[in-house]
Formats: sequence, structure tokens, C-alpha cells
Amino acid sequence: MPRFAAGVVKFQNEIYPDKKDLFEELSLGQSPEALFITCSDSRIETAMITQTEPGELFICRNAGNIVPPHTQHTGGMTASIEFAVSALKVPHIVVCGHTECGAMKGAMNPAALEKLPHVKEWLGYSRAAVHVVEEIGADMSESERMNLLLEQNVILQLQHLKTHPSVAARLAKGDLRLHGWVYDIKTGEVHAYDEASNAFEPVNKRYASEVAKILSSHECAA
Repeated sequence: MPRFAAGVVKFQNEIYPDKKDLFEELSLGQSPEALFITCSDSRIETAMITQTEPGELFICRNAGNIVPPHTQHTGGMTASIEFAVSALKVPHIVVCGHTECGAMKGAMNPAALEKLPHVKEWLGYSRAAVHVVEEIGADMSESERMNLLLEQNVILQLQHLKTHPSVAARLAKGDLRLHGWVYDIKTGEVHAYDEASNAFEPVNKRYASEVAKILSSHECAA
């Protein structure tokens, strides 16, 4: 903990002064570009991966980057999704899984979670993805099966998102986009889901035109 406290002091003395105007603006409110749903895993650094500043992402984290289907039961994820979509009016939602995910390893082996009953119950929201892997991944290696599960879990959680009334209404209106990503911790690569082809592809391919515009604008500004 002393190391974290020292980090706070460094932030206050070195980082904050350079971004004082930004933080003063953010003190008046927020207008994030995306709701970013990802895993609680300590190796996932959202700002580093996306190169975003404070105020640009509304972040929800939990074991397995899970979105429970909508019910009348109020939970933290449900309330956060509703707030981001209906109050903050985010135009994008990203569900981001990652390699070496302990939650997905647990989902594949629920018997190992007997002493973690709440984790086991939570991972029930990934059960359909596990069944998909069991159905079509029987001849795959263990690593291939896990990669398939990471992708299928992201797709499943995108489907769950669509059951939330606030999300369904915005999708029908046409001013909200859903995105499914899988981040590779070892390589830094991110693959994004293309619903048209039902496949994941590198972000520089999936968003080629949008990325080109952003990079071009940065070059012009420089």
C-alpha cells in the first residue's frame, strides 16, 4: 500500500498539473464515448489498451466480462448499463474478453469451483458459450477450445445486452453500436467481432476505414 500512496503523491505533483484543465472540465460532468465492459483481471489496463483519457470510457468490470440477461432483479451491472445508455447516452458499448482468463477456465471446469459458490453461480451466465464449445470444439486442442470460448462468451454477452430495455430501445433507434473484442495479453493484439461474417478479426481490419480517418486527423493536427 505505501507504493500506491507514493503513486498518488506522484500523480498529484507531476501528472495532475499537466492535465489540470482536463480535470477541471471533468469536474463539471462526463460525456464518455463508450461503455466498456471487461474483466476484473488486474492485467487488463483499459486506458493503456485504448489510449484514452479520463472521461472517455465508462467502465464496468467483473469476473468474465459478463452481462446478466435483463430481469426485474436490480444488480450493479444492470444499473450501470441503464445509466450509461439512458442517462449518459453513450454511442458505443464494448464487451472485451481476454486471453488467460481465469473466469473462463472456471466456466470450463465448474467442478473446481465448489469452494467458490458465488463465482460458480456467476459463471452460469457463460454456460451457453461453454455448450457451444462442447458442441463444435470436440476435435480442437485445449488452447483452441479456450480461444473459442473467449470468443463465444463475448458473443453471448452481446446477446444478453440486447435484452436490456435501454439497450434495445437505442438499438432500435439506430444510435447505439455494440462491439465484441478479445484482447491478447501476451501479444497486445485485439480482435473484434464482425457480425456479418460471424468471425473475429484484427481491429485494424475490422475498423479499417474509421482507424484511417483518426490516424489521418492526428497527422494533420501534428
